[in-house]
Parts: sequence; structure tokens; C-alpha cells
Amino acid sequence: MPIFEFVCKECDREFEELVQGASQPRCPSCDSAELEKKLSGFAVAVAAPKSQGLPAGPCGSCGHPDGPGACAMG
Repeated sequence: MPIFEFVCKECDREFEELVQGASQPRCPSCDSAELEKKLSGFAVAVAAPKSQGLPAGPCGSCGHPDGPGACAMG
């Protein structure tokens, strides 16, 4: 059951909704079904390419050309 982000086309309210199966969410402010699905940060992270054999975790997982531990993430 994924959580999606929506923007209501009627009242411009942004909200998140847990969507179960084929259910159609409605705006919690105006009850409109005219919604636009937003691209969430989680969806972007899931769609990112996999690392090229670097160790898992913040240190080394970004693919910095100088190798694990060279980036500012760790």
C-alpha cells in the first residue's frame, strides 16, 4: 500500500494519501476527485540507478570517483 502525494486541481491543496488497491483518493479539503499525482522524493530515490559494486551505506554508495569515503556524505 504505497503513499502518494497529490495536488487538488480544484483547491490547490497538497496532501499525501495511502492508496489501497484500485481505490481513488479524494481531496480532504473539498472532496474533489480531480487530483494530480506528484513525483515524491521516495519515488525518485527508488528510480535511481543501482550502485556499481560499491559497499552499501552512506560511505562509498554515492559513486564518488575518488572511491569510498571521499564524498561529503560520510
